[in-house]
Amino acid sequence: MEHGCRKCRRQGVKLFLKGEKCFSPKCPITSRPYPPGQHGPTKFSKLSEYGKQLREKQKVRNIYDINETQLKNYYLKASKISGNTSENLVQLLESRMDSVIYSIGLFKSRSSARQAVNHGFFLLNEKKADIPSMLVKSGDLISLKSDKKIKTEDNLNLPNWLESGKNIKGYKIKKLPTLDDVEMPYDINLVIEYYSR
Repeated sequence: MEHGCRKCRRQGVKLFLKGEKCFSPKCPITSRPYPPGQHGPTKFSKLSEYGKQLREKQKVRNIYDINETQLKNYYLKASKISGNTSENLVQLLESRMDSVIYSIGLFKSRSSARQAVNHGFFLLNEKKADIPSMLVKSGDLISLKSDKKIKTEDNLNLPNWLESGKNIKGYKIKKLPTLDDVEMPYDINLVIEYYSR
């Protein structure tokens, strides 16, 4: 299986899979901005429309660490919800328990956030929440289990769809994120085009 940095180089963009390393000069895509391979530096080949759609789909799979079946199921679910399918899909992906923990800023990478969820660090509405793909909804409360300890920053830069404070024991989902709330290193519309062919 390709590791994170190799995935970024294959896609030609930073997917921010390795936490702090992605923001440092050590990031391989900064020093080697060409696809991985034994033949040395080569240019990215020009892609067809289908190729572009496929590349964006792969980016989404890599970023959220989900398989093809999971992503297709999210698309099918998003297409059945009223409103903008692109926004619905991003909302579903960002509403995963591991994505929310990453958005809170407690961990530098999605993989670390996912691991913490797997290891039972968090509660959702005061109940066990150790499945990374669990979906949160507006009004839900996420809290750290009393027997778990993680090093956190004093002032987390929470996105506007999350809130915390003296009267909230944890992190509350004010609303589900919209397209404007999420910084996406991928084109979600091309992903929709791929699945709606």
